[in-house]
Amino acid sequence: MSTRAQVRFATREPGVSFNEHPDKINAQFYVHSDGYPEGLGCQIAESLLNYGKLNNWELEHVDIRHGDLEYIYYVWQDHGKDIWISIFQERYLCEDKCVFVGKPEQLLNQFDERRIACQNRGYCLNSTQSEMDQGVDPEFCNPDGCGKIQKSCFSGEVCDGRGCNECLHITN
Repeated sequence: MSTRAQVRFATREPGVSFNEHPDKINAQFYVHSDGYPEGLGCQIAESLLNYGKLNNWELEHVDIRHGDLEYIYYVWQDHGKDIWISIFQERYLCEDKCVFVGKPEQLLNQFDERRIACQNRGYCLNSTQSEMDQGVDPEFCNPDGCGKIQKSCFSGEVCDGRGCNECLHITN
C-alpha cells in the first residue's frame, strides 16, 4: 500500500505560522510511497542533518495538488535561520491536521523508530536478542541514534554513549 505525500519548500517569513499552510511555496516534490512521518519524515530530517541523498522524489509544478495525499510536508528555510519542518496529515472530507512542527532533530526524536527503541529498550532496534545471544555486539544508544558497543563493556551491558566508563545492564 502506498502512503502518498508532497514535500513543499517554503521561505520562513514574519507572520507566517509553521502550523498553517503558507500561501506561497518555492518548490514541491511528490513521493508515491512511504510518506508517513516514520519513513519520509525521518528521511527528510536525516538528509537535512547529514546531507544524505533522497530517492524516488518527483519534481512537480507548485500548483499541483493531488487528491489522494495522506501527508504534506513543509521544509521552512531562509538564509541565516534554522530549518523547520511541518507535517500535515490529510484526511478525506475533513480538515487536514498539523501533526508535527519542529526542527529536523526533533522530528527524528519523535518518529525515528531506532531512537524510540533506544529510549524504550536501552539498546537499538538493529540489535536483536538472537544476535546478542550468538555473541554479536549489540548497538548502543546515544543522543544521535545508534552505534556499536565499545569493547570495554561487559557481556550483557551496553555502553550508553558517554565513553563506556558508564555501562548499563540490559533488561528485558
